[in-house]
Amino acid sequence: MPVRSSPAVVLVAALSLGLAAGPMGAPAFASPTAPPAAPARTSAGPDADALRAALAGLPDQDATAALVRVGGTDGHWRGSAGVHDLESGRAADPDARFRAGSTTKVVTAAVVLQLAAEGRIGLGAPVQRYLPGLLPSSFEPVTVRQLLNHTSGIQAGDGFGDDFADAYAHRFDTLAPRQVVASAVAKGPEFSPGTRQDYLNINYTILGLLIEKVTGHAYAREAQRRILGPAGMRDTYFPGTDPRIRGPHNHGYQAVRRPDGTTEFVDVTDWNQADRWAAGDMISTTADLERLITRLFRGRLVPARQLKEMFTVPAGIEGADMSAGLQRFAYEGTEYWIKSGARYGYSAVVGATRNLSRTLVYSVGSTDAKGETMNPVAERIAMAALR
Repeated sequence: MPVRSSPAVVLVAALSLGLAAGPMGAPAFASPTAPPAAPARTSAGPDADALRAALAGLPDQDATAALVRVGGTDGHWRGSAGVHDLESGRAADPDARFRAGSTTKVVTAAVVLQLAAEGRIGLGAPVQRYLPGLLPSSFEPVTVRQLLNHTSGIQAGDGFGDDFADAYAHRFDTLAPRQVVASAVAKGPEFSPGTRQDYLNINYTILGLLIEKVTGHAYAREAQRRILGPAGMRDTYFPGTDPRIRGPHNHGYQAVRRPDGTTEFVDVTDWNQADRWAAGDMISTTADLERLITRLFRGRLVPARQLKEMFTVPAGIEGADMSAGLQRFAYEGTEYWIKSGARYGYSAVVGATRNLSRTLVYSVGSTDAKGETMNPVAERIAMAALR
């Protein structure tokens, strides 16, 4: 199965099109006694009533929990709803760790840009210079910048299986990043570098290899030393081959339709994410992701010259909206820079305006996190936060 990030969590598509959830059988856990949204702090800025309404009714068929942080220069709002797990039904932990998916790419991009600032990587230099032998002669030169903004033309790598059932059967198995890269390279280039933009995990998997080659250290060590530590992200880590989420966390579930038409909710909390690596295996919290976006945008993690790469989309490519680690999104006349992430059981978003007048971080316990449409609960949160 190609390892690519699902478009279902791309915020721009959901907000522009107003996607709705498809039909699904009533969940066994839906109950009028479900825990109400947790008390939240409010201010004159974010619309507290709209945000509370967005979380109302959890758990439901679309999500088991939601953790939200909205901030900015005009105030902040914090809230949570849903359950820690379906078996106990106890309230969701608002400070829980979760699988942050492709928000990992923000960290990876920041590490690469730091190395560029130090003169150890040239953003316009071909990655073949730093990783000789990785790409055969059938590939044209692919620059580091083209990996960062997904214009490399390298095809998606393979994962376990072709659907949820296949992937779930291999959830405790290890697929090494180099195996993923080898499977992608074997397919040959998809297009000439710099001519199209195609959002794929493979670009950031290769960037992880680049970081390790240039620094001589493991990716996780460099990410911790350069980004997580300075940003104060004390509850964020990279699990490697460990399938567990260490520390307090809410369970994640995937909705599976049975042959008789009813829906089963499968616990997908424990899952070896080694193949996602520098592209998407980070475990974090909403508080830590908020620290990341605010300190990054304030220039405290990446020097100003290199930070511009995170707010620059490639010119001359139709439909291009992705930069180094982020995605440009315009809503009601305001420009946001966001990054979404999804692993089975968990959907996340981190984003903000360039001047940090509004920030948004959420984790939703999506029951179809890799589906083709945006989770309805996540969509309600985003629209309430950005209005």
